[in-house]
Amino acid sequence: MIAHLKGRLDSTGVDYAVIDVAGVGYLVGCSSRTLATLGAVGEAATLFTELLVAEDFLRLVGFARADERDWFRLLTGVQGVGARVALAILSALEPADLARAIAAQDKATVARAQGVGPKLAERIVRELKDQAGGVVLGPATVAQAHPAGAAADAVSALLNLGFRPAEAASAVAAAAEELGAAATLDALVRLALRKASR
Repeated sequence: MIAHLKGRLDSTGVDYAVIDVAGVGYLVGCSSRTLATLGAVGEAATLFTELLVAEDFLRLVGFARADERDWFRLLTGVQGVGARVALAILSALEPADLARAIAAQDKATVARAQGVGPKLAERIVRELKDQAGGVVLGPATVAQAHPAGAAADAVSALLNLGFRPAEAASAVAAAAEELGAAATLDALVRLALRKASR
């Protein structure tokens, strides 16, 4: 799995960017919000990524921040929400605004995104109400203590192993507190796994 890309911004389009990493151009689908955070063509660029795999394609989707990637994963887990709709929601709403809307069961706010009707918005807020807490409270809080993003990547690793967002965030937060700000990703994941299994 490709967790992030760090290279030079080669070009952008309406819904994508091309990141040149050591001479290889990666086409990455992006929300308008993520595209707006990228610098000018030719400048250094970093994107957190999610690799989508289907029978007939491989597609990279990129995000300015790890919490946006975590929200993308939650959103695409809802029936009827594909990558395009999830990116439309993340284009229309900051992760914090999305978290507030889901916590308040505010389907009208979610329905502001292009391609999201009232029924789908209602399903999103209903299905994500119990799952969103880990993304809202966990990685964002932990990442502030670990600016390099090791904690956010550790949460992502635990999510990939099947942990619920709240469990992953709690275990990584406990590991980060014990190990300190200089903790490596490897150390964080190992200790978080031990804490999660207790």
